[in-house]
Amino acid sequence: MQDQKTFHFSPTAILYPFFFILILWTVYWVEVRFGYDFSDYGILPRKISGLRGILFSPFIHGSIKHLYNNTFPLLILGIILLYFYGRHSLSVMLYGTLLTGFLTWIVGREAYHIGASGLIYMLSSFIFFKGIFTRYYRLIALSLLVVFLYGSLLWYIFPIDEEISWEGHLAGFITGFILAVFIRGKLPKPVKYAWEREDYDEKSDPFLRHFDEEGNFIEDPDESQESEKKE
Repeated sequence: MQDQKTFHFSPTAILYPFFFILILWTVYWVEVRFGYDFSDYGILPRKISGLRGILFSPFIHGSIKHLYNNTFPLLILGIILLYFYGRHSLSVMLYGTLLTGFLTWIVGREAYHIGASGLIYMLSSFIFFKGIFTRYYRLIALSLLVVFLYGSLLWYIFPIDEEISWEGHLAGFITGFILAVFIRGKLPKPVKYAWEREDYDEKSDPFLRHFDEEGNFIEDPDESQESEKKE
C-alpha cells in the first residue's frame, strides 16, 4: 500500500518528456529546412552574451546524430523522473537546467556548447544519488538500473574527446548530485520490517508460529497450542 500511495502513474509522466523531445526535433527541423544555424545561442563561457545559452543550448543540436543520441536517454530519464519524483520534477528540471548551464559557462572552454547532454548527465546523477540517499529499496533498484543503462556515460565527464563538451557533462553530473542532496520533501522512507523493531515478538509472528522450537512445520498453530493446554 505504501508504494501505491508514493508512486502514482499519470499520463503526464509520458506526455511531458515526449513533448520536450518533440520541441528538440522541431528546432532541428527548422534549422535544416530554412538554413538557420542556432549555434550562436549556445553557451559561450565567460562571455555575457553566452549566458543566454543557459536557457537555449539544450534545444540546439549540431547534427541529427547528436540529436538522436540524446533523444532516448532524455525520454527514458524524463519518464523516470516524473513517475518516481513527480512532486520534485519541476524543481529538478528548472534548477538543474540553470545550474548545469551556469557551471558550464564558468568552466567550459571558449567555444559554443550546445545540446541536451548536460541534462542527461544531470538527470542520471540525480536519480542515482537520490535513490541511494533515500535508502528506499525501489529507488535503490532504480539507481542500479540507471548505472546499468548509462554507467558508461561516466567516461565522458573527462576530456577524452575534443568534439564533446565534457565540461557540460561534468557540470550536469555535479548538478545532479547537488540537487539530490538539497531537494527534500515527501520522499519514501527506508522500509523497516517487523523483525527490525524493538518490540518484535517472534511468538506472535504469523509466519514463525508455523514452526516449533526444533524447526518442524505446524499446519495449524492455534490448534496445536490448544492441545498443549489440555495436556
